[in-house]
Amino acid sequence: MAQSILGKKILLVTGRLAEDQVKAAAGDADVLVADIDIAAFLTPELLLSASPRGYDLILIPGAITADFQQAERLLDTKIRLGPKNAADLKAVLRRLAGGKIELSTTIPACQLLAGNAREDALRRLEELEEKAGFAQLIRGVKIGGSSRMKVLAEIVDATHYSPVALTRKIRYYEEQGADMIDLGLPLDSHPDQAKDALQTARRATDLPVSIDTVRSELILAGLQAGADLILSLNARNLPQVGKAVAEAGTPAVIIPGPGSACLEENLKEALQMGISPLADPILEPPLQGLASSLFRYLAIHKDHPDIPLFFGAGNVTELLDADTVGANAILTALGAECGASILFTPEYSDKSTGSVHELATASKMMMLALHRQAPPKDLGLDLLILKEKRRLPEQAMPHEIIQARGGQLLQPDSCGNFKISISSEMILAQNGSTTVAGRNARDLLNTLLEMNLVSRLDHAGYLGRELEKAEIALRLKRSYVQDEPLWSSEKR
Repeated sequence: MAQSILGKKILLVTGRLAEDQVKAAAGDADVLVADIDIAAFLTPELLLSASPRGYDLILIPGAITADFQQAERLLDTKIRLGPKNAADLKAVLRRLAGGKIELSTTIPACQLLAGNAREDALRRLEELEEKAGFAQLIRGVKIGGSSRMKVLAEIVDATHYSPVALTRKIRYYEEQGADMIDLGLPLDSHPDQAKDALQTARRATDLPVSIDTVRSELILAGLQAGADLILSLNARNLPQVGKAVAEAGTPAVIIPGPGSACLEENLKEALQMGISPLADPILEPPLQGLASSLFRYLAIHKDHPDIPLFFGAGNVTELLDADTVGANAILTALGAECGASILFTPEYSDKSTGSVHELATASKMMMLALHRQAPPKDLGLDLLILKEKRRLPEQAMPHEIIQARGGQLLQPDSCGNFKISISSEMILAQNGSTTVAGRNARDLLNTLLEMNLVSRLDHAGYLGRELEKAEIALRLKRSYVQDEPLWSSEKR
């Protein structure tokens, strides 16, 4: 009998197919190979027939849904769910040894691990942010210093929104993790429209709200309406609005230009006026000076370490036809190395949807990584969406297989056909006057079967495939068209 984790005797139960994997991960724990091939099919009766005795804890496969409470009483031993896959056993046993996980009878250990790691990361972030120093405090939000990079989410052409639509956009950005809201004012904006937009934003959120314009009259209107931050001051508008900005005590982002006026000159003038500045060396788009612009950030941060840096990540993602998840992660890492304090982005194009959430998550990852003085991995937070951190082992190929045949057509279902679509973050299955709505393929298909709206197995299989595609599209915020491939690369 093994004396293992925390002085307890542990038994790992598995099936024949996973025997080698479980034994390789078991360490000092004992392994019981039940009289089944697939571990997830273990039943209380099979476990009782093996009659394992003298253990403090029995770990059964995490994919099991059967109730083992009676078996637990009869064996007088705690029975808990391990991970769903044997490949995660080592991590679970390691956390058990450290006393960092309490296993469950209903939640697989791998899910508990992920949840605990995330909770630990968020708790640590809160502690770090509370202790962090800062260069500026904008409506209670720390900017610069050792505080976390904050995400400023821009609403482009904010004055073109109705109050209801503007409020809805602000609430969306809040849900996505924005720390601040920026109202981008188009060139055709009137000062009264700018004031109205700010007042709407004030009612909608407690987050800091900035205005984004170089027009002097709109900047003054924003000051009068109580903007928390001004974007952007340069050599042209500084003489006209600089004194008012300084008297209001409102921080302002300083940019280079126009013409030959450099950022250093504009910063110097703003400081002489008494303005509390943030510096924007301007992050250039890919192949338009992106790499060289990073050198400007490094130089400004070296010369003015106490002035927060403004990092326009959207200048890259909006002008790059690539998924934003990885792009925003690496941009945030570059921003952290350059000393950035604010990560700025709109979600202007459809392809950039999700950028606020991605930058918010990435900024947290960088703060944790900087604290650890290590690369941003194994943090409890990540931006892995389509790719896995670690692939699970594949099942061995059987010696004999039947090759699937293609080209078969569906026969008409007497119950009728379905139109599958997505709308308002719901999947819709329409058959005549009947529409069934849901958020996942399983519930929708089960409902259709319970309502006797499907009479053929081939039709049920087809619906399962299409509903699953619709669910994936919904989760990834992609378009869905019935009978069309989900991925652009597959379309011909």
